[in-house]
Amino acid sequence: MSADLTEALRRWFGFGAFRPGQERVVRAVLEGRDALVVMPTGSGKSLCFQLPALMLGGTTVVVSPLIALMKDQVDALAVRRIRASFLNSTLSSDEAAQRLAQFRMGHYKLLYVAPERFRNPLFLAALRETPLAMLAIDEAHCISAWGHDFRPDYLHLGEVVAALPSNTRLLAVTATATDAVRRDIREHLRLGRNGRAEPDEIVTGFERPNLALNVTRVRTHAEKLERLLQIIEFFRTGIVYCATRKMVERVQGLLAEHGVRALAYSGAMADTERTRVQDAFMHGEAPVVVATNAFGMGVDRPDIRFVAHWDVPGSIEAYYQEVGRAGRDGAYAWCELFFNYADVRTQEFFIESANPPAEHVHELYAAIRDACGQGERGEASMSPEDWAARAGLKSSLAVRNLIALFERNGLLRRERRVGSPWSVITVPPIGDLAALRTICAGLAQKEAADRERLRELLDYVDARGCRHRFLLAYFGERTPPHPCTKCDVCHPVHAFPPRLMPDATRLTDLRKILSCVARMHSRGDYPLAAAILRGEAPDAWRALTTFGILPQASAQAIVETCEALEMDGYLAGMRLTAAGYDLAVGRGDVHPIAVFHTGRLHALTPPHTRTPPGAPAPPPDAPIPASGLATALRAWARREAERRQLPPYMVLHGRTLAAIAKKRPTTEAELALIPGMGEIKRAKYAEAILDIVRAHERPTREQ
Repeated sequence: MSADLTEALRRWFGFGAFRPGQERVVRAVLEGRDALVVMPTGSGKSLCFQLPALMLGGTTVVVSPLIALMKDQVDALAVRRIRASFLNSTLSSDEAAQRLAQFRMGHYKLLYVAPERFRNPLFLAALRETPLAMLAIDEAHCISAWGHDFRPDYLHLGEVVAALPSNTRLLAVTATATDAVRRDIREHLRLGRNGRAEPDEIVTGFERPNLALNVTRVRTHAEKLERLLQIIEFFRTGIVYCATRKMVERVQGLLAEHGVRALAYSGAMADTERTRVQDAFMHGEAPVVVATNAFGMGVDRPDIRFVAHWDVPGSIEAYYQEVGRAGRDGAYAWCELFFNYADVRTQEFFIESANPPAEHVHELYAAIRDACGQGERGEASMSPEDWAARAGLKSSLAVRNLIALFERNGLLRRERRVGSPWSVITVPPIGDLAALRTICAGLAQKEAADRERLRELLDYVDARGCRHRFLLAYFGERTPPHPCTKCDVCHPVHAFPPRLMPDATRLTDLRKILSCVARMHSRGDYPLAAAILRGEAPDAWRALTTFGILPQASAQAIVETCEALEMDGYLAGMRLTAAGYDLAVGRGDVHPIAVFHTGRLHALTPPHTRTPPGAPAPPPDAPIPASGLATALRAWARREAERRQLPPYMVLHGRTLAAIAKKRPTTEAELALIPGMGEIKRAKYAEAILDIVRAHERPTREQ
């Protein structure tokens, strides 16, 4: 079967090999077993249900909590000519009805739905009538009341599973799940139900060694802003997480005052506006998003180079998932948490709101019964904010959670009806007081668990040992015996961003060059970098802190040093690799072989030290070489993406681009061996890519 799976992987997705754990998951599903999958962010969880969905008969329904995530994945599948669609609240009633009809006819291989869709009678009827291959639950940790991101609508899935034919496969996937959360997922989803084989549980590990983890203690918002501006200048593309919508708006405004174009995103925004913001970020229209934790679940932009936490998150799970959105291409990414103990109070408020006391539980249920009793048909419908006002409560978040818990315990029923913006609620004639007591006891337990998770997050902030090892231990994974090289405890970097002090040493000159390229953010080329470093670039570049810091080096020497850094793996065109960032910020012990063997560093240092006795000086009018193949490929991918209205990574993924730049294929047969260049991609792009490679052919430089 392995050969068949690899061929299917290459045919549909253009990959020559599975990532760790993927093949085991796909095999388990194809063999008819249920599975629970825990994989780090960026490790390819989506493929675990997308590939078997294409190999099985029938339709796979994917439960996804975020509208923007659905659209992103459906767009990516459409590029591969895979029949997929979604049903969510952004569709008009006519569009939803048309897609539902196509679902009934088996037109789609994958259909993405939000969990609240399972309260819609029309969808439930279609679900019963449509042959299903699999039900895949993405972000499955949302089903657990003991998890960090509990979504009450996920609780309906247990009832849905019970009504499915026994041969329907179940797959639950998540990036963050402790042992307790995994037990909750298995129980709620009834994995291995009705005498089926024992479900397979695949946990591939939580380690993300490419992430640099840092905690910075700050006293004021002004200190936070100063630090954030430094990070944005150096790393450019990233996410800034804030605890509240008001703070999102405030931080976005502060960044705008300093000339940073940043988008704002929060759960309080309309669905259409949230989709617009996520699309703009995915297409590179703005380099930074300032957001609450509503942003990011499933975001698949590979080149996010930093994640900054303006406020402290509520748990290790939330923190791990949010920083995991950086560096999905496997390259270096910077993660920094700004910590002020006063910010902890915001998280304590969230805990109190999500776990209301017993008297609030009884007050809300009494208000609901009273409103339904006054309704014409014994029912009522209003927004969570209106329910909160009717019951005399302050938190609409608490109302949302309580109504879901009331429904799960049989105290009310909810139904979504066409034309009604809110669920219609009905209550049975007699309330079950025992069920209310059960809810109150459960909330008291959950509040204690939430406070314990916050305490563990504060332990992480105060950690005296390796931060990577702390996270691995928290998730129950064996920790490596040696410290990492990418956290502020094991390897403090007091001079981030690098302090480029005048220095004649070769290593300092290399850091100056890399820092300049990093601050150019993939714009321009090596000759422009040389002009900036020499102080000769147009005025638009004068604001860079690296402007004019190598005035005595020749332009040719700087360009050829950049090419040598690319040969050594520190640059990929006009972008730093993971090793390049390590060198630039002073983390790694580096030995740039090609740089030293070309002798170009002699031309970078001041005149009295740069040329060995008797060595010929380079001619002053020597031509400046053009920049590398990777830059040309990236520029083409950006233009092609704009033409097709796609994110650039969907035209040419970063890993695929790097492999092409390294292997330099000149025939379609050679291009087919590059990971990510499947049949469909080659049909679209092979001619253009091969033309670019041939145009950049050059003799191999002697090492």
